[in-house]
Amino acid sequence: MIIKNAKYVTSAVKESDFLTDFPEICFVGRSNVGKSSLINMLVGSKGLAKSSSTPGLTKMVNYFLINNELYFVDLPGYGYSKTGKKHTELWSTLLENYLLSSENLKMVFMLVDIRHEPTELDKLMHRFLFYHNIPHKVIATKADKIAKSKIFNARNEIAKALSLGVADVLAVSNLGYGKENVLDIVENIIK
Repeated sequence: MIIKNAKYVTSAVKESDFLTDFPEICFVGRSNVGKSSLINMLVGSKGLAKSSSTPGLTKMVNYFLINNELYFVDLPGYGYSKTGKKHTELWSTLLENYLLSSENLKMVFMLVDIRHEPTELDKLMHRFLFYHNIPHKVIATKADKIAKSKIFNARNEIAKALSLGVADVLAVSNLGYGKENVLDIVENIIK
């Protein structure tokens, strides 16, 4: 898939704000795993999705229109928040409502950090997606932070922790590694 244009459309803070006019591919993962960076890498723009070195700043469901035919949806991160437990619960409710009610959700890209074994929250999210039969792929981010010779073994460890095959875990980096693999999945979804 070639992304010719991408633009920010809106941010939803409650279920009634969710958009319904195009197919959607969403990005979910713990805070600071690189959701915004991955979206920016895929669309070829450093500043489309706002990323921060401070975890827990994405508090809304953010919609980006891709090629005037689908949305990339950046969901709030889970697992950490500088603003406290009450806001974390609010964001997790928003995240769950989106995943269970989005009428046009075609795929969830669940992001984990390739350098670490999936956390209990990552495992919980994976079970949630599996239980609710929500189509998803696991993407291991930050592949540029480890030696290329270690990528396969890292993917394999993530796959074992999530009870998947190693082929079910894609490795990417915001420097472009793995970009074509992810865009091929996107293209097959919207055909």
